[in-house]
Amino acid sequence: MRNKSPWLQDRIRAFSKRFASEALKTAGTEGATNGVVLHVGRASGKQYATPVTPFPTPDGFVINLPYTSKVDWAQNVLAAKSATIVYDGVEHRVTDPRIVSYAEVAPLLPKAAGVFRAVFDVQEFLRVTNAD
Repeated sequence: MRNKSPWLQDRIRAFSKRFASEALKTAGTEGATNGVVLHVGRASGKQYATPVTPFPTPDGFVINLPYTSKVDWAQNVLAAKSATIVYDGVEHRVTDPRIVSYAEVAPLLPKAAGVFRAVFDVQEFLRVTNAD
């Protein structure tokens, strides 16, 4: 992961997709560390639910992108310019999605997120703003 090997990233991404349904069982529920991004497919128009680890900010959320911003769910959110994040049992309608660097969001993230970022060399983050 740290070297951004396309071969390794593709294998991990495929594994994650296969077991996403297990992660979705608790993601977004009260007290869970993971949340869910509800988004609409760019081509299919189908509704999708993707487990993520959102970090709340004063104006929305930051989500790390260990597989880069090219993952389908991130591209769907960027294309739609909105999504819903279910976090700690609450649905949050979000808008203004944008890809940002670690330097831009570092002050907003907990220390553990910085460690994860360093270990997996995460370069991109999705930042969204609460619509309400």
